[in-house]
Amino acid sequence: MNKSELVEHIAKNADISKAAAARALDSTITAIRTTLKKGGTVSLVGFGSFAVTKRPARKGRNPRTGAEIKIKAAKVPKFRPGKGLKDALN
Repeated sequence: MNKSELVEHIAKNADISKAAAARALDSTITAIRTTLKKGGTVSLVGFGSFAVTKRPARKGRNPRTGAEIKIKAAKVPKFRPGKGLKDALN
């Protein structure tokens, strides 16, 4: 499912226009992004939680040349599925 299909699904189930559904989805994504950027977490009970973790700097290899390269430390988003989501899949 891509973003336009998700907007269509939200619009149909919530009985709202596609434009309103798109604005709601964009607002949700923006809120999650802003919270994570500030170092916070977003928890959606029954669905899961989004958090930021730090990945340390490390050494890697260039696959073309085999030369060793330095990979910078980075902050990466992580998603941990909740019990409700896990149960729905099994």
